[in-house]
Amino acid sequence: MSQANSLSHDDIIAQTTEWLEKAVIGLNLCPFAKAVHVKKQIRYVVSDVTTPEALLEDLRRELEVLAEANPEKIDTILLIHPYVLNDFLDFNDFLDVADGLLEELELDGILQIANFHPDYQFADTSIDDIENYTNRAPFQTLHLLREESIDRAVESFPEAETIYEKNIETMQKLGIEGWHQLFSGNKD
Repeated sequence: MSQANSLSHDDIIAQTTEWLEKAVIGLNLCPFAKAVHVKKQIRYVVSDVTTPEALLEDLRRELEVLAEANPEKIDTILLIHPYVLNDFLDFNDFLDVADGLLEELELDGILQIANFHPDYQFADTSIDDIENYTNRAPFQTLHLLREESIDRAVESFPEAETIYEKNIETMQKLGIEGWHQLFSGNKD
């Protein structure tokens, strides 16, 4: 994002946290996010890299940090990378490389990578379809999660398989104008 160039790491994290609080938690797009947020178990990392190769190295480091960390201290990591993979199709292609890294590190089945992008677009949708906003964050973000944590959360949440459908319903009720109003207090 071009606006990222004028922002400090603290500003980027603040915007990401606002998105997490207002959209992800506030709209209950992920019923598992609130607990790790309240317990301060999310590690926010802003990467200044400008190439996919350098991002892969940052991703490697953060996967290793998460794999070795005490889950009570760091249960999940948001690797925010505002200066690389601005184009959603390039970002989407990178996800295969990221999954390959998980396998190379022998962390597949232990950790997983979710993803968010300002221009996120699900297959078979139009760019402006509201359901895309469930995965739209202020900046490109790789969300590193523990499989064990996901399993625990799913056990405690009945009908976890319906989250996606409920999210679409929530977004359709909210609409794009409502989405923008969520963040209207953050405009310069």
